[in-house]
Amino acid sequence: MRFIDRHDAGRELAKRLLTLKDKNPVVLALPRGGVPVGFEVAQSLGAPLDLILVRKIGAPHEEELAIGAIADGDDPELVTDPRLVRDLNVSQDYLDDAKSAALKEIERRRRAYFGDRKAVDIAGHTAIIVDDGIATGATMLAALHATRRRNPARIVLAVPVASAEAVRRLRREVDELVCLYTPQVFLAVGQFYRQFPQLRDAEVVSFLDRSRAAVSAPSSSENHT
Repeated sequence: MRFIDRHDAGRELAKRLLTLKDKNPVVLALPRGGVPVGFEVAQSLGAPLDLILVRKIGAPHEEELAIGAIADGDDPELVTDPRLVRDLNVSQDYLDDAKSAALKEIERRRRAYFGDRKAVDIAGHTAIIVDDGIATGATMLAALHATRRRNPARIVLAVPVASAEAVRRLRREVDELVCLYTPQVFLAVGQFYRQFPQLRDAEVVSFLDRSRAAVSAPSSSENHT
């Protein structure tokens, strides 16, 4: 056990990111589990909180094994693990069907989380991408590719815990990687949390609303001085 819950992990992670407070940061969390972590980081840095909508592509008959992922964007890119696709003999038809289903779920989440609100513009900003942990890195890799296309000044990947394999795989994809804990044995992200509940869509929306209110509050008060 390493963290009490995602809020505890987010507060610990934020301490390592305080040097970015003056670097025009935007925090991008992966829902659902990454949102409470990202919320704490955004609060500490006084930064906007937004989301990266990304969906894992599971292996045939073994959904928990990620063979790839796809992230939201103008031209959504399916990122796969070529070795797993080859070893499991995954067909192109399967990948096409999985991509279509993933994009439908991404669209559902976009409507649920954002409504008519547009994504935060990250061009020229320091994009801090946050999740509650990384096992294989397939989902995060898709998120990083999608983020790079939005022209941030820098990309910082920040997570409380990740497998050593994922850290090696992802370090070359970002300008900076911050990981608090890289255990020798990594079975699942949840094993490093005392409390690791599943989040509901309504909770994600609540975190976004609270973060927007916190970021806008200082400017509102300044207008009255």
